[in-house]
Amino acid sequence: MASQMLDPKTLTVLVTGATSGFGAATARRFAQAGAKVIGTGRRQERLDALKKELGANCHTLNFDVTDNAATIKALNSLPDAFKKINVVVANAGGAVGLEPAQEANIEDWNQMIAMNINGLVYTVRNTLPGMVERDEGHVVVISSVAANYSYPGGNVYGATKAFVTRFAMNIRCDLLGKNVRVTSVEPGLAETEFSVVRFKGDKAKADAVYKGVKPMVADDIAEQVFFCCTMPRHVNINRIEAMASMQAWAPFAIKRDA
Repeated sequence: MASQMLDPKTLTVLVTGATSGFGAATARRFAQAGAKVIGTGRRQERLDALKKELGANCHTLNFDVTDNAATIKALNSLPDAFKKINVVVANAGGAVGLEPAQEANIEDWNQMIAMNINGLVYTVRNTLPGMVERDEGHVVVISSVAANYSYPGGNVYGATKAFVTRFAMNIRCDLLGKNVRVTSVEPGLAETEFSVVRFKGDKAKADAVYKGVKPMVADDIAEQVFFCCTMPRHVNINRIEAMASMQAWAPFAIKRDA
């Protein structure tokens, strides 16, 4: 006999980085299914638009996840109806720059470490105790195929995403015996604002990344997150790695003498 999927209406979902891309799509997917959604971000006008679109089941928080004190303050401000978070989608993050390590801007590296590592651990550390106490929850981290496969210019971005995946699998061990699940979602080529940010607003460069190929889109990733979170409670999807159908691995690079 098949197990029953979870009713999304029983979920209160915190989505960081909900102002664009995977985060916005994930917030929409859960809200449309009847879940309560808390969307966070730094762009107030986008949060206002999200709240207007999703209605009463959506609450927004404007703060920077790389600031632990601000994260704690924001979470403490939640109204009673949204306090019992049982799904955390730690999505906020990104890539900045694609230069080789010897030419990279150290501030780009610092920014990625702050967003992809510090923002993640602050989000998880400040929401996990409540889920453990209520013995019900799910942590979803948005990692990347860059965590698993190296490529030129992926230096610190790939390293931070490797941290994301390993952090998720390590806390999965810590939570053994608790009804709190952990999933690492690791997308490949997906067209969002990601490349625009990586190339610092150069849309031509960003568009070139997707030229001649059909990439995944944010809704594809949101559907994967939703699937993991609505599986029966006794099922934990550890990791999902997905690529566009026309993306795969390259051969080993070898530099040969002329």
